[in-house]
Amino acid sequence: MNNRINFEDAIKLYEKDLFELGELADAKRQKLHGKKTYFNINRHINPTNVCADVCKFCAYSATRKNPNQYTMSHEEIMKIVDNIVAHDAKEVHIVSAHNPNVTLDWYLGIFKKIKEKYPALHVKALTAAEVDFLSRHHGLTYDEVLDLMVENGVDSMPGGGAEIFDEKVRDYICKGKVTSDQWFEIHRKWHERGKKSNVTMLFGHVESRENRIDHMMRIRELQDITGGFNAFIPLVYQTENNYLNIDKPITANEILKTYAVARLVLDNVANLKAYWVTSTVNLALVAQEFGANDLDGTIEKESINSAAGAKSANGVDVEEFTGLIKNSGFTPVERDSVYNEIKVW
Repeated sequence: MNNRINFEDAIKLYEKDLFELGELADAKRQKLHGKKTYFNINRHINPTNVCADVCKFCAYSATRKNPNQYTMSHEEIMKIVDNIVAHDAKEVHIVSAHNPNVTLDWYLGIFKKIKEKYPALHVKALTAAEVDFLSRHHGLTYDEVLDLMVENGVDSMPGGGAEIFDEKVRDYICKGKVTSDQWFEIHRKWHERGKKSNVTMLFGHVESRENRIDHMMRIRELQDITGGFNAFIPLVYQTENNYLNIDKPITANEILKTYAVARLVLDNVANLKAYWVTSTVNLALVAQEFGANDLDGTIEKESINSAAGAKSANGVDVEEFTGLIKNSGFTPVERDSVYNEIKVW
């Protein structure tokens, strides 16, 4: 923890030449992980797009520009789960909108059904934003919701709902959603139960570099206390079909700088994920040179970011995925959801 990068120094990192900054981040990455790049064989399931909240950056919710509402039945979800298990998936990642029209059992019952049928399948589910919504909508405390998640088979939490922790920015892009303090409270309580989670950051919209650094500093602070974050996942904002009306997407230069700064600032979060869904596969591969040691997974199907323009709707084939990692000079390592190594490809 000595000689930690402080706020002012972190801002100065952004001012460095891209390749000089990349070298610093790559040195840190190689010290931690060598040339290993992690991924997992996973599937994203987004069971409903009906949402009580109205976030300006979201193209997925059916309450705004998307008129095609859907809510999947447990039977439909289990058919998908049956299929992915047959294709050797190790993790199912279940994130939804905040649907006020379904029961608590609709949310929690599916996890129980998955675990009863496939006890070895890792269930990563419910963002802190969903936990907050369920708490408010059903009159439960955060502790009660989290305990129900554990009882029904949720193994770890995804990092969604973090967006940008600065409350002025949140007030503009996702007013009414879980606050930053509530987000941290939920993850702290989850970690106290001996469970792991991830943490995201949505960037490339109306936030400043200072907002990003503040976001990272707050993550580092909780990680010092709980050690519960598996990975930090910077998510590149997608510009299409939403109400932020950002004309120009963030540059590749700024994206790579943000990965590199994150690798250097977050000295207590071992894994930095270049989530190819939002950055594109090609830029995620380049990000391996700028501190990223994880490219998420094969995913198979993804609905939330693809609704806003990301080219991720149908995932990527595992042979192609590992081939791309090898061709970029790194070693693909299949992992489980908490970073135990399964297979070196």
